Amino acid sequence: MPLGEKAGFEKSQSRYCGVETEFNDDIPQLLNFNLSTGSFDFVVAPLMNPTYRPSLLEKDGVLPFAASDLVLSPSQWSSHVVGKLSSWIDLDSEDEALRIDSETTLKQEIAWANHLSVQACILPPPKGASCANYARCVNQILQGLNNMQLWLRIPLVKTDDDAMDANSTSFIDSWELWNSFRLLCEHHGQLSIALDILSSLPSVNSLGRWFGETVAAAIINTDSFLTNGRGYPCLSKRHQKLITGFFNHSIQIVISGKPAHSIPRPSSDLAANNFDNNGESPQRHPLRPYLDYVGFLFQRMDPLPEQERFELGYRDFLQSPLQPLMDNLEAQTYETFERDSMKYIQYQRAISKALLDRVPDDKASATTVLMVVGAGRGPLVRASLQAAEETGRKLKIYAVEKNPNAVVTLHSLVKLEGWEDIVTIISCDMRFWDAPEKADILVSELLGSFGDNELSPECLDGAQRFLKQDGISIPSSYTSFIQPLTAAKLYNDVKSHKDLVHFETAYVVKMHNIARLTPSQPVFTFTHPDYSTKKSNQRYKRLQFEIPSDTGSAMVHGFAGYFDAELYKDVHLGIEPSIATPNMFSWFAIFFPLRTPVCVKSGSPLEVHFWRCCGSSKVWYEWCVASPNASAIHNSNGRSYWVGL
Repeated sequence: MPLGEKAGFEKSQSRYCGVETEFNDDIPQLLNFNLSTGSFDFVVAPLMNPTYRPSLLEKDGVLPFAASDLVLSPSQWSSHVVGKLSSWIDLDSEDEALRIDSETTLKQEIAWANHLSVQACILPPPKGASCANYARCVNQILQGLNNMQLWLRIPLVKTDDDAMDANSTSFIDSWELWNSFRLLCEHHGQLSIALDILSSLPSVNSLGRWFGETVAAAIINTDSFLTNGRGYPCLSKRHQKLITGFFNHSIQIVISGKPAHSIPRPSSDLAANNFDNNGESPQRHPLRPYLDYVGFLFQRMDPLPEQERFELGYRDFLQSPLQPLMDNLEAQTYETFERDSMKYIQYQRAISKALLDRVPDDKASATTVLMVVGAGRGPLVRASLQAAEETGRKLKIYAVEKNPNAVVTLHSLVKLEGWEDIVTIISCDMRFWDAPEKADILVSELLGSFGDNELSPECLDGAQRFLKQDGISIPSSYTSFIQPLTAAKLYNDVKSHKDLVHFETAYVVKMHNIARLTPSQPVFTFTHPDYSTKKSNQRYKRLQFEIPSDTGSAMVHGFAGYFDAELYKDVHLGIEPSIATPNMFSWFAIFFPLRTPVCVKSGSPLEVHFWRCCGSSKVWYEWCVASPNASAIHNSNGRSYWVGL
């Protein structure tokens, strides 16, 4: 691979670079030159002679395709050729003859590409702001397409507000062009984007939108390259950062255009070594220096950290949240959570601080009663005992666990470690246990990705009765957060189920191909212990977000949910991006999808409503958008998704 094997990147990760070519009816020679001589991975090649017009073809004439399907094997067509549709196609032209020819040609070329088993075809960009007929034709084709992807070519352009002429009525944002087209095609999962990267780039916020869209390829024209001190092509710092972002999001790179740099000739010694046995200089691909530079950018990327490599398989994979009260966790789930050392380091720090505050040095010999509620297989019991040893305090621990399978492991652990005189194991649901004495400290790890979504409030309300009036709860409080997202892949995955239930379910996701459009905002907060007389775990919050003006318009496919917990005083634990606990993997974010994505114009507020609802046997969330366009209220009465009590 020209971009090199890279530690921490799996095969599905982007490390391929293609080249855009002119029409050539000798496809094997085209492939040989660009792949063998040029070391590119694939070609973006026209499949039809560009002079062809259906209205000029004689009756029963043979279509002027580039080559027979037999000149390459099916695997070569599939792996090394991306079809490029004729650039003259204009299905929204005022010229009826051109419009009819365009539709005929589009269908013929895609049918041929489908026959060849190429994995993708690049559609020419829409010729104007109106592209309804073009989209209609493409949408018709998509309905009958097998596995082939269609990449709509879109130039990466956005005019800044302050760069516009005061009298100008035109505001160019190519995202708007893409958005119109994909709305007309009903967000079809096989329609993606091939972004044309130009010499000037929009703002960072504007670029960020594209990482949540279905961008399959980035086409970099040679005109976009600068020249370094040695005469070789290079890219600006902003372009470099953008390309690195494309690598991280598995977006393929394509080099396009003619050589724009006069590469220095090699020295005589080096040149002598490059002659072949016949004394002839070997042919060098004119675009090879551009490929070498892209390869250099890839090679200098930092390898993925171990945690990121571990999480690769979970990227953008929708998982149903746990039902910890209804279901007993399996050993594998416990093992995954127990490997998260950072979480237990934070718990140990919180317990140590609580013990020092609770028991002064002159009373260090006094015994503190600590209850671990939801003890699982014992990691919090271990963290508590380590905190006691660290602070020189004495503990009496009750380990309360409802899962009988985990209780078996707990008994083995206590016996193995010799904790029989310190730890008492209680096999019972914490809500129904009658404690023989009250606790000084109550420790739990009942938090979900959204804080309260695994029923921590309900569980701790039930356990609070056996905490002393001045007792300490760890965690002492937790807050949920939401953040609007562009997340086309997640939306398409939910949409593929073709039912209401999946659009009204919150999913745990290792989010990757997303664009976070604004900073997150807090939603619900719970504090423990809570001795208020009118206590209710129902919550309602109205939130208003504003997308930065330089972003431009953006599509909101749903919301990311996070939490941040105060374990004790200044010791916190959480996944909210701006304050997330580093090197922790027990929780991925949660995703609340929207049945109909909402397009938010630059400067327009996005008003969102969230409810936490409680019934006799379940807890559920409802959510909706009220502005700029009202959505349906999702998951009314918990009809699709709930957490069982």
